[in-house]
Amino acid sequence: MLALRLARGSHPLVLLRRLLVAAASAGVGFLLLCTLSYASGHPAHSTAAVLRLLWCFVPLATTVQFAVAVARTDPSTRPRSGLSAVGLGPVRLAVLAAVSTAVSCALGSMVALLFFLHLRGDLTGLPFDGAAAGLLDAEAPLPLAAVLVLLALVPVAAASASALALRAGPVSTAAPDDTSSDVLTEPEAPDPAAPPTGLPWGVALTATGLAVEAYMSRSDGHSLLPLPGRLEATPAGVLVGWTLTAVGLAVAGPGLAHLCGRLLQAVRPGAVRLLAGRVLMDESRRIGRPLGMVCAVLAAAVAGYALYGTDARPLGPLTALGAVLVLGCTTATLLTSALEARQARAQTLRALLRLGAPASALRAATALRAVALLLVFAPLTWLIAELAALPLTA
Repeated sequence: MLALRLARGSHPLVLLRRLLVAAASAGVGFLLLCTLSYASGHPAHSTAAVLRLLWCFVPLATTVQFAVAVARTDPSTRPRSGLSAVGLGPVRLAVLAAVSTAVSCALGSMVALLFFLHLRGDLTGLPFDGAAAGLLDAEAPLPLAAVLVLLALVPVAAASASALALRAGPVSTAAPDDTSSDVLTEPEAPDPAAPPTGLPWGVALTATGLAVEAYMSRSDGHSLLPLPGRLEATPAGVLVGWTLTAVGLAVAGPGLAHLCGRLLQAVRPGAVRLLAGRVLMDESRRIGRPLGMVCAVLAAAVAGYALYGTDARPLGPLTALGAVLVLGCTTATLLTSALEARQARAQTLRALLRLGAPASALRAATALRAVALLLVFAPLTWLIAELAALPLTA
């Protein structure tokens, strides 16, 4: 009940982020229900049904990541001394955030179920009744237990991940009881001068993924993990290689962002470059991993377009929905992490303004950080995409 009251009194932007989480959950729920309908309508193709289910875990993982990022920026998850006095400490606030996340995802799952039944023709009285009855195997009955289990996957996974992230993250430290403050305090944050330790491992994983993809692309073309609706001939080794590459970029992202901050401060920096580089080094652990994930997704999209962009046959509807979910959730996670970083340095920015720092200098530092990240991650994305597509087009 408290979670619902806080949701009703939230800022419109906070509500918008929660609605986006619900929309992503609805998309994943719809994909899971489509997989279930395929399994019910094609009992002889159990292997294909299991493979379709495995592919659904890619958008499910990105949706959970987005839900965690939204929970971390939720104002209701910030501990304050007044809340601690009435028993709402870090643990209970983490539980409250998990409940709010579960409610948003459960709402999306309900919408997915209604939309799915409507397109199958099980619900009548609305436009487009049964418009996708053939695609969704409307003649096959759906087991109720399986429907409930699949629709509960996203709410349970997102709520658990949000609770763990908030309990173990910087939010677990109580902040002053100041309602005008937008700060997420981090008194025990790591030294910004110390670079993240994941860069060598990320580079190694990325190189391994590209090597696996290049080696396995020479196989006979029989796929163990065919993408439902399209790309049926993609070898399983290529997909494993892309997965390793994506994990490697996510691991290397914080180190690359930290390196961008160091480069900004190189060769006699002025005040603007010094401020931009120092802030970027401080934020590298927060925004680096989402940047790496966006880089990986965009690289996969560019490589896919290089392989299939001139094909007359479009992507299947389920594949297109999954791609939109993955790209949208990773981009939204990056934007939400950038918002969290802005909230974390809000107090510092106000202190600089009180000391007389011009607002134009702060805006220039923000633009400089964005340009530095773009100059590093954009060529990297293009390079990874070209290396991933080269063995498949040769």
